Amino acid sequence: MRKLAIFGEFDPAKETHLATNDSIEHSREELGIGSDLKVDWIPTENITQIILSEIDGMWIAPGSPYKNMDNALEAIRYARENKIPCLGTCGGFQHIIIEYARNLLGIDNAEHGEYSPNASTLFISELVCSLRGREMELNLVEDSRVSRLYGAHQAQERYYCNFGINPDFVDKIKEGPINVIGSDREGEIRIVEYSDHPFFVGTLFVPQAHSTESNPHPLVTGFIDAVIKNEKENKAG
Repeated sequence: MRKLAIFGEFDPAKETHLATNDSIEHSREELGIGSDLKVDWIPTENITQIILSEIDGMWIAPGSPYKNMDNALEAIRYARENKIPCLGTCGGFQHIIIEYARNLLGIDNAEHGEYSPNASTLFISELVCSLRGREMELNLVEDSRVSRLYGAHQAQERYYCNFGINPDFVDKIKEGPINVIGSDREGEIRIVEYSDHPFFVGTLFVPQAHSTESNPHPLVTGFIDAVIKNEKENKAG
């Protein structure tokens, strides 16, 4: 049995949370895996090392601020270091950037504007113009994992966020090992991935919002496929 954890505080009133559940079902059917995938929403305050050691993949959910930011960052670090497939969407993308800044760029005081709006080193800050409710075109880097999954170099996606990468730190972000592989028409960073990882992708948009039963989202399907393969490889080892 494959185990997928969705880290975040589930709220049935949130469209993005319902879309997350639905998109997993769409991709489950697309891949023909039936019930052979156990999916659990786990509040960030309940994340433990035992839980992290038992899962085959993790989705860092939309809906920040999380109740326990440190636990969310620890989960992201664990996935990155232990090659656990990880997808972070909206708030998940933002926390991937914070974990990256703190642990790979060595900026211990990198902060998120929802938690510490007056911090001096805000890698994630409030957007000048909110993206909530907007759909925008994306340009994808050729031959990246994401572009291969889309089968295209452009995509149209929906946003629900009020926070994004602080323009003051874009150059710093590009100095490290994370790859910027998706940008909007203005060149703003919208997708990142680690190329040396089985699957580790962060999107500021919410791909699951475009998933349907007849047309599962390719990024979600690629993620679920990576979770399945990760579990098989672990058992084979």
